[in-house]
Amino acid sequence: MSFDPRSLDRLRELGRQLPKPLPEPDVPVTPKARQVRHKVETEQNPEKLFRELMQVSEDGTVPEHLMARLKMLEVERSSSAKAAVVDASKFGSQLPPPPVSQGGKGKSTRPNRPDVAPGSEEESLYIAFGQMFHEMLEEDGDDV
Repeated sequence: MSFDPRSLDRLRELGRQLPKPLPEPDVPVTPKARQVRHKVETEQNPEKLFRELMQVSEDGTVPEHLMARLKMLEVERSSSAKAAVVDASKFGSQLPPPPVSQGGKGKSTRPNRPDVAPGSEEESLYIAFGQMFHEMLEEDGDDV
């Protein structure tokens, strides 16, 4: 590229007028990794991270990179939980069998009626209590 002599002189004059670069500061610059970071950047627990994200967000929106970090932490937690279950199942064959209950039956959700003689006063009281109980439940709006 060629310049005419007048333009070349003008450029040299302008070059002499340019500001000099500023001297380097004497304060050492610490790397960003050592700077104090917000909990959103350092939290490893997905539940706590979610709470921090909601506190920081003004309108409930979260940037993509922070959502990706939250998902990654949740996946890591679920995979470590699955690994713990697998490890426990390896040792499960070495555990003794659970104790057998005396009756041999499991728990039932139906109430057992007491052994009372038919037509006795105890039976009539038991029936009356049951009817009264069901009437109270119906008044409250609960179904049995």
